[in-house]
Amino acid sequence: MGPFDYVIVGAGTAGCVLANRLSADPDVSVCLLEAGGNDNYIWVHIPVGYLYCMGNPRTDWGFTTQAEAGLNGRALNYPRGRILGGCSSINGMIYMRGQARDYDGWRQRGNAGWGWDDVVPYFLRSEDQAALPIDDLHADGGEWRVERQRLSWDVLDAFREAAAEAGIPKTDDFNRGNNEGCGYFHVNQRTGVRVSAAKAFLKPAMKRPNLTVLTHAQAKRLTLAEGRVSGVDIWHKGANTHVAADGEVVLATGSVGTPQLLELSGIGGGALLQSHGIEVAHDLPGVGENLQDHLQIRCAYKVHGVKTLNEKANSLVGKASIALEYALLRRGPMSMAPSQLGAFVKSDPALETPDLQYHVQPLSLDKFGEPLHDFPALTASVCNLRPESRGSIHISSPDARQQPAIKPNYLSAAADQRVAAQAIRVTRNIVAQPAFAQYRPEEFKPGPDYGDDDEGLARAAGDVGTTIFHPVGTARMGDDAGAVVDSRLRVHGVAGLRVVDASVMPTITSGNTNSPVIMIAEKASDMMRDDRRG
Repeated sequence: MGPFDYVIVGAGTAGCVLANRLSADPDVSVCLLEAGGNDNYIWVHIPVGYLYCMGNPRTDWGFTTQAEAGLNGRALNYPRGRILGGCSSINGMIYMRGQARDYDGWRQRGNAGWGWDDVVPYFLRSEDQAALPIDDLHADGGEWRVERQRLSWDVLDAFREAAAEAGIPKTDDFNRGNNEGCGYFHVNQRTGVRVSAAKAFLKPAMKRPNLTVLTHAQAKRLTLAEGRVSGVDIWHKGANTHVAADGEVVLATGSVGTPQLLELSGIGGGALLQSHGIEVAHDLPGVGENLQDHLQIRCAYKVHGVKTLNEKANSLVGKASIALEYALLRRGPMSMAPSQLGAFVKSDPALETPDLQYHVQPLSLDKFGEPLHDFPALTASVCNLRPESRGSIHISSPDARQQPAIKPNYLSAAADQRVAAQAIRVTRNIVAQPAFAQYRPEEFKPGPDYGDDDEGLARAAGDVGTTIFHPVGTARMGDDAGAVVDSRLRVHGVAGLRVVDASVMPTITSGNTNSPVIMIAEKASDMMRDDRRG
């Protein structure tokens, strides 16, 4: 097939943005490849449908991690979107940019053009802000809709008041460069319906004759000729096919898929590739290294005298009222993002910016995908925003259909263990404040048996910690020996190949990662157009 000027591998968040922006030039031909199918599954669009999308082979790759020593030998499910829109079709819909210091740190590491002042215009380009007034840091009229959530819970309001009593100020805007405070998350929804990257960016562009979108098209390997990528070998609806590229191939397959496809193509650490019988096309040892993720510690409390979703979801009358409220008003629990209330907190007052993020929910369960408990409860998940632990993602087989070995290496750094312990203490302090203490909270995760010493609380974090689905960094940008792409996202040493997804982040952003990926794709589209013009 082809040749095309651009072949984009992966129709997730970044791929949808790129397909829109690049195909806006009628003189350019673009092919977008997606291993999954169309997003015509009802649970993609109903916000609570993430419960039915994660772990579902129709929408999720179904990855799992290796057993993790820092999690006391546990392995985790590792959802990644396998559908038009990618993770934006199954994620928590939270609109979050991160902190100014995140991006200034990228620039400080030698990545010119990636500081906070550089990237804010790209956030604004696509933003359609309906939750806050328009000013120099918020814009409307873009594709990426941002709204307030369409529900409220007294138990969450009480947690917010307790946080204020604990010295955490209230805020209504987490996206001004320093996200300290406690407030309700704003979400990528339109009147209670999910807005994915496919819906926002791809669907409007699909009518263009110069854009070809192939679903059920899984990449097997990149093809190279004389040091330049010339196309992609794929399985398309069961048949072997080659898609040729005259200009560039762009990997937008995420922090799991991108290092896997690079290594399958002979681009990566030479010894690893040879151990799998893959000929080394370009020795690039940083591929698959530098994995970072946010580990959430799920602190849960039984409560008394206040309603939570647990009891409502466990009764037939409650379920019927939930369904009716959504059907008539697009409100209520079916419009819920997985987390409604957020907080950004310093684990140490000496820090310049918050290093902890809370996702607070009026519910509890033993683990994701299992039924809610039959007693009233609240979960206050807290994660270390800037973990020092580093993991890896590498192929486990030369067969692209075999999942790679995912090793996040959670809590391997002593500093992360200390922050985890302090995070539990901060949570206990919030729920002990008068505004929340009125509900007589009883901690049952991790539980009072763990005590208050660092060692015990770090072990507790290993028992209850789980991914919050923010893997980044496995093809990081930079100009040192461990970097995979340069500051224009071109793969070092390989012509005609770029990476545009969360894997290029040198360090993880301080918050949810979906909207930063949109920003990366917006900026990349400008760089690609500039490079094409010479």
